[in-house]
Amino acid sequence: MRRSAVTALAAALSATLVVAGCGSSDDGAESRKAAAPKADGQDINVHPLSDLKQGGQVKFPITQWISQYNANTVDGSQGDSSDIAKLLLPDLFDSDAKGAHHANPNFLLSAKVTSTSPQVIEYELNPKAKWSDGKSLSWKDFQAQWKALNGTDKDYEAADTSGYDQISKVEQGKDAHAVKVTFDKPYADWQRLFDPLYPAAYIDTPEKFNKAWTEKVPVTGNAFKIGTYDKTAQTITAVPDPKWWGTKPKLDAIVFRVLDFTALTDAYLNKEIDFATALLPEDYKQLVKAPNTDIRRGARWDEVHITLNGGRGPLKDVNVRLAIGAAIDRKGINSTFSKDLSFELKPLDNHFFMPNQKGYQANSGEYGKFDPAKAKKLLDAAGWKDNGEGKPRTKGGKQLSLDYVLSSGSSTAQVDQAQLVQQQLAVAGVKLNLKKVPANDYFNKFVNTGNFDLTSFRNVDAVYLTMLTPVFLQPQGKNLFQNFGSVGSPEIDTLLKKAGQTTDQAEAIKLYNEADVKIWKLGHSIELYQRPQIVAVQKDLANYGAEGLADTDYTKVGWLKK
Repeated sequence: MRRSAVTALAAALSATLVVAGCGSSDDGAESRKAAAPKADGQDINVHPLSDLKQGGQVKFPITQWISQYNANTVDGSQGDSSDIAKLLLPDLFDSDAKGAHHANPNFLLSAKVTSTSPQVIEYELNPKAKWSDGKSLSWKDFQAQWKALNGTDKDYEAADTSGYDQISKVEQGKDAHAVKVTFDKPYADWQRLFDPLYPAAYIDTPEKFNKAWTEKVPVTGNAFKIGTYDKTAQTITAVPDPKWWGTKPKLDAIVFRVLDFTALTDAYLNKEIDFATALLPEDYKQLVKAPNTDIRRGARWDEVHITLNGGRGPLKDVNVRLAIGAAIDRKGINSTFSKDLSFELKPLDNHFFMPNQKGYQANSGEYGKFDPAKAKKLLDAAGWKDNGEGKPRTKGGKQLSLDYVLSSGSSTAQVDQAQLVQQQLAVAGVKLNLKKVPANDYFNKFVNTGNFDLTSFRNVDAVYLTMLTPVFLQPQGKNLFQNFGSVGSPEIDTLLKKAGQTTDQAEAIKLYNEADVKIWKLGHSIELYQRPQIVAVQKDLANYGAEGLADTDYTKVGWLKK
């Protein structure tokens, strides 16, 4: 879940820890630790459209070639894919800096609850809104998306059925531009559904849903469309759609280029891209001195964790997973990561809420504590024989050997983290093999398919609590949803479903925290820290940067007049 309508998943609920107004020394190091900002913190160089020139292009990095543009599939829910999908397809609701959701008037004249028993949502579509093939957006698009994602037909490779599985009927409303959606049970986060919206003609069969969006976008319905795909150069170029009915974009093109994380700083300094992450000290010290550069900081829902795969091998045993958790020194990893950073890095003891977010409580308890002696006892109990210091444990003639899968494009911090985990697990008698795989394959062929023992990535921009449901939902057959480690339980599923049906926020928070306690007990994943949002952006690029909880309006992104 990377930055996305998820995400990703991307995606928001709360803030991250960032530097707020600290000065810089000559070497670019900031002087003191700073605490977390407000949840609505963002820095995007806000300017009215009258300050922007018409034309120009902006160049953004992405982490892999996009193999799937259907954001409702597992491969398509990868953050870069979801971002581009929202740029090209109808984006019904947008979040502001406080994380509040608003109907996008380019697509919706209104959207409201017209009945609570049963819950009924009525949408009034903007009559000007059309697909690039000339067809108007209609209730049929909503109906096809519901049928594809409600979980009744397993041939649809849906990443997340939550919410859609509570809808009983989708039909035409008062006229051809109205949609009426009826739920059999209330759904608190109804605004997250149908966003982005996909055209019925290209998702109304499993074959189309699963394959029509492979490496291409067959139909668009937003301010931008795809100009070119260049797989050789690893670039995807979006250009304004002349048929767009809304505010004309200021940019002539948005170019997305595949780059390894380690290449971002040099690419930015060489003016090959206009945006780069400035989080790590070695990057920050170079980027803060770059000509015509702003360092922009915002607040974001962004968590770093280690996923444990309970779907195969030794980690099928909950005691082994819990032993891994006890053998890993979370505070040590966090301290190593933050030692040269200028902000306070909070420990993360919750899978749903960030530390400076309403609803956060530390639920890890004994399952989040570094306890090497406990790790050894759990492994003893699981039948893994201790062969002495520095030697892997054995059982039935086999070594306790696990793979930690990394992308070849990993940052130095990600590699350092993996090596620390390797050293810590060795003390408990666990042999950890660091396995680097091609960046373009990391999610599609390894994470998304459960082809790993341990791996670490980020879930970001969870703008709705229910967006995290597929991360913890029990897989169904080969469909892992987004629970790539296949660790779950009927009790967790029940709590998450109940929370999603609860419109009382306090009660929903209580249910999510109850689920979180059970998630820790199962050894689903090891939460590490809330990742700060610190980015380098060309100084004259307006309305873009560290957006925090808000969505980006690409029709407002552009270059300032000289």
